[in-house]
Amino acid sequence: MPLRQAVRSLMRKRIRIPSQIFSSSDRTTSIASPISFFDGMGFSYGYGPKGGYTRDPRLWLFLSGNAAMLLGINTNPVLAKEASLEERSENDAEVADIVGLRKIEDDSVKSNIHTAKWRVFTDNGRESFMQGKLEEAERFFFSALQEAKEGFGEKDPHVASACNNLAELYRVNKAFDKAEPLYLKAIDILEETFGPEDIRVGSAFHNLGQFYLVQRKLEEAHTCYERALKIKGRVLGLNHIDYADAMYHLGTVLYLQGKEKDAEALIQDSIRILEESGHEESIMCIRRLRYLAQIYLRSNRPGEAENVQRKILHVMELIKGWNSLDTIIAAEGLALTLQSNGNLNEALELLERCLDARKVLLPGDHVQIAANMLHIARLAMHNSSKLRKVDTSKAITELNKAKDLLTDSIRIASLLLNKAMKENRKVLNNGASGETKKHLRTALIILLQSLDALGLLEIEKQELQELKDEHSPVEAENALLRCISAYREFGTESSISDTHEVKVEYLSCLKHFSSLISDNHTQRKHQSQGIDFEDLKGEIKRLEVEISHRRQRN
Repeated sequence: MPLRQAVRSLMRKRIRIPSQIFSSSDRTTSIASPISFFDGMGFSYGYGPKGGYTRDPRLWLFLSGNAAMLLGINTNPVLAKEASLEERSENDAEVADIVGLRKIEDDSVKSNIHTAKWRVFTDNGRESFMQGKLEEAERFFFSALQEAKEGFGEKDPHVASACNNLAELYRVNKAFDKAEPLYLKAIDILEETFGPEDIRVGSAFHNLGQFYLVQRKLEEAHTCYERALKIKGRVLGLNHIDYADAMYHLGTVLYLQGKEKDAEALIQDSIRILEESGHEESIMCIRRLRYLAQIYLRSNRPGEAENVQRKILHVMELIKGWNSLDTIIAAEGLALTLQSNGNLNEALELLERCLDARKVLLPGDHVQIAANMLHIARLAMHNSSKLRKVDTSKAITELNKAKDLLTDSIRIASLLLNKAMKENRKVLNNGASGETKKHLRTALIILLQSLDALGLLEIEKQELQELKDEHSPVEAENALLRCISAYREFGTESSISDTHEVKVEYLSCLKHFSSLISDNHTQRKHQSQGIDFEDLKGEIKRLEVEISHRRQRN
């Protein structure tokens, strides 16, 4: 059969699903990432998943050693899809232990009316920012900047702090042209006030580095992180966790620049420092281990990835147990790597445990359950492929098991999409939250992948049952036609379907269907159903060009 290679490829395929959908909760927030603020007294407020905060008197006025002045937004690149950028966890502030930072002690300045106003504007701006009221936050932060200038002078560190606040807000709003001068002004003030090798200057360069990294200005980001690393190493020492933070960020930039060996060494050392300093169970350390595992997978080193993922799962089991989606996601990642390493029994055991745990923690029609079913179905198809020459009846049993799972996965994904289309069509076009759109895009990806897999499953089953060639693979055709129809139905919502991942899955369906109906008799039959073979080939070519251009840009 011409689709034999496609079937084999499917057995080894990892689900391509946006990683954001597998967060530890399904909350929808107005701000895409956790934020850490610093108030006028120099205390850090680290905002957690429910908006609560903790006060840390160790962190003084202007700069967090982990990167942020006032608005500690951190963006780390991840390797999963298109090397997208992942924001820093809200727990990072808990492990920041900055030394050598001084707060301003001039009581006469603090008593000035400008100090009170500056502090109020800063606090109000912070609160507005956290509530998603970005225009209001901008007005408050701008007022804080004006008060700082009037009360302390153009070159005072309070001005640097206010500049950084406003710059971070502009970065979130993608007003990069407004943000950059403010970052640079903050650095100039700090260098002039405290000297070029002061820790606050190092942290300011760290902030500027992540600003450039968001825009993929890798050379500029590289320069900033190198400067931050040098300063932090000299001031804090080579085994300080804030020095390790700069190492990690420089490593991510190096990886994106194609300098994989240097990047790997820095990331490994940053993890070592965290582990040796007693932070091996921190969210920061877990994130870096995940990134390292992704590097290993991308460089085709699944054995090394497996070792790292086992460590991640062990830590997650210790600190959260199996009543946490974070542990389930760690187990699922390990299972997929085990599958690629040929350890199918352990992979299946982990995936089934993940499914059982998800059914307890999530509603029965949750998109993660559909994805989990798809993973297990693919593993069953892989087992069937291995059994086909040994025991045909067992191979068919595995395919039947996979078909049941795929049917459930298709049902859940279709239900989610149909419900969204029925209730929220206007909302989707006019301002649905980013989290809602991510969930629906994930549902569409799972639906397309499940229907595509079902089509290939039917081809495999037909071969196992040794049906004659003149029998048309009707079930396979129907599944692939449903895949194409699903894209066309939900593709009217550009906010859901107009993404690289969705188009890749749609192209896969088109190619498999084209291969299936390639003989003239089948082509004529489908032309009578309104499907033109030449139009189909043209659509495939168009998508191939579009996807290729997208990959080249990234």
